[in-house]
Amino acid sequence: MTDDPHLLDPDYDKHGGFPDFEPADPGPGFGRFLTAMRRAQDLAVSADPDSDTWELAADRAEELVKLLDPFEAPEGVGPANRVPSLPGAGSLLMPPYRDVQMDPHGVELKVQFSRFHVGGNYAVHGGVLPLLFDSIFGMVIHAVGRPISRTAFLHVDYRSVTPIDTPLEARGWLREAEGRKAFVNAELRHNDGTLLAEAHGLMIRLLPGQP
Repeated sequence: MTDDPHLLDPDYDKHGGFPDFEPADPGPGFGRFLTAMRRAQDLAVSADPDSDTWELAADRAEELVKLLDPFEAPEGVGPANRVPSLPGAGSLLMPPYRDVQMDPHGVELKVQFSRFHVGGNYAVHGGVLPLLFDSIFGMVIHAVGRPISRTAFLHVDYRSVTPIDTPLEARGWLREAEGRKAFVNAELRHNDGTLLAEAHGLMIRLLPGQP
């Protein structure tokens, strides 16, 4: 990097509401909670119990909300998205990627989708893959040492049906940088090498004060 944004904006790490995401160590209970919640998401879109069971499930879900509601915290304070050792870095929003490897050449990771991600015919919903690719683009920006950026556009080409319950591999890399612009690429493959989807996009470095 030849231009340090902190020289222009001393509060660069905080501008636009971006918190400083330091790794969190919430303890093993949080990992157990996420595992249970991911399974609950799968069951929420696949279970077909009787009406009494749905009533019991609703009661327990409402009890969980009541338990956690007093602890709602601002972005960057709670552990979600701040535990790199957990799938999706501890965020239920993120696809459950894991084993993230970063270096100046880009990013590699593994991911396995589940019933929660199905769009139809037991294939991953097409809208889930841009979320994965956008996450990878952000990781690429971090890996290559560029400052905070936002996605200007993201284009996805679907090459084959993406299956659930199957180990997959993804990678992303910086194709070209030009001033504030970073052109990035990513791809998702079956572990047998089959290309499932690929993406390219543009990440724009934020100016001081931009949200």
